Amino acid sequence: MLIRRAEIGDGELRDVRLVGDRISELAEGLVAANGEEVVDAEGGALLPGLHDHHLHLFALAAARCSVVCGPPGPSNRDELAAVLRSANPRDGWIRGVGYHDSVAGPLDRWSLDRLEPDRPLRIQHRSGALWIVNSLGANRLGLDAAIDVPGVERSADGRANGRLLRIDGWLRERLGEASPPDFSGVGACLAGFGVTGVTDATPGNGPVEFEALGSAVARRDLPQRLIVMGRADLPDTPTHRVERGARKLLLAEDALPEFDELVGWMRDAHAIDRPVAVHCVTRAELVLAATAFAAAGSHPGDRIEHASVAPPDVVELLSELPLTVVTQPNFIHERGDAYLEEVEVGERAWLYRCRGWLEAGIPLGGGTDAPFGDPDPWNAMRAAVERSTRRGQVMGEQEALAPERALALFTTPSNAPGGAPRRVEAGALADLCLLTRPWSEARRDLSSRQVRITFCEGRRVHGA
Repeated sequence: MLIRRAEIGDGELRDVRLVGDRISELAEGLVAANGEEVVDAEGGALLPGLHDHHLHLFALAAARCSVVCGPPGPSNRDELAAVLRSANPRDGWIRGVGYHDSVAGPLDRWSLDRLEPDRPLRIQHRSGALWIVNSLGANRLGLDAAIDVPGVERSADGRANGRLLRIDGWLRERLGEASPPDFSGVGACLAGFGVTGVTDATPGNGPVEFEALGSAVARRDLPQRLIVMGRADLPDTPTHRVERGARKLLLAEDALPEFDELVGWMRDAHAIDRPVAVHCVTRAELVLAATAFAAAGSHPGDRIEHASVAPPDVVELLSELPLTVVTQPNFIHERGDAYLEEVEVGERAWLYRCRGWLEAGIPLGGGTDAPFGDPDPWNAMRAAVERSTRRGQVMGEQEALAPERALALFTTPSNAPGGAPRRVEAGALADLCLLTRPWSEARRDLSSRQVRITFCEGRRVHGA
């Protein structure tokens, strides 16, 4: 394939030839070979394909068949009830996602019974850690039949209250969700944003999930290049465009592991040449992770996920360690108005920081945390630049990035978020994103609407 008149990094227009899965040459006035497909870029910027360094593919596929139960969807109890009444479930269950307590307060089985008494219902909190089921759902799951599973919350009388905390694997088994979801819609959606690679950061990924994702890539349901994080038993059997990533550890402030146990997990991973990624959304979790990394020793690729709240003293602590931070600035826009009500004034400036990490010399990559965040990385870039909530309130203005640096959050190498951004150059992999206009215009309106064509390994996977 020959791409004519594409704007490459320096602002100059070049012709770009793709041969197989690589960029073979860049020059002015390249002559098309017989039968070679030609695309006229018309001066649009040709970028390295975007890599989302933190999302959850299984949950994203499931979310596409779910009802949105929180902002920017329903914002009060009546709106939530209307959404649930209109739901048309495919397997008998109404499956809701994205719930926030600002809609109708903390939920349990009895509050859900008042919203939907006639069909089994399960709703996931937007944190991803909690599911709530109504009484019909509790009966289907056997929660009232003497099932004693850690994570099934119970009221004072010992009855299950419908709240299921961090037991997704058990829930899938009880629901009989053995078959992997259809990933083709997810692959097409991400390709439409110019995404050519993703890192699945789900801590529960094991051999079954790894095989399912590899099969989806082999079928081209997922055209993207994948790095898969997960459990200690995640296999090290890379296939075409799929490789094992870090050991993922999830810290929860209300149930933190013993320090020596956490250090042991890190050392075990490092001993088999595997990095560690630690989920941290509170200051306490971040401090514990940093201290444990200091004790365990470092390994290339070790990273902190989210780093949601990072005061200056914690940033200084992390700056002394060879760690990367992967954060989600899109949450400033998506959840910022709730943060303004829930987070203390003194801590708001430290939420989902960007510039602060860079000024401390800490490599910074970007992810969307989809489906718990919007999967469009251009929204995350725009939030990193504007730091604006949905209602237009600015949070942490001092953390704002220039558009070029915001783009770099998603163009650094798949295995080195925060490293040097990939370049469109001869010999590079032909994972590319062609925009409808030059970067000088695109930078003023960071939007996926300007993605014209996406190429994975030189194949057109989005756009005409």
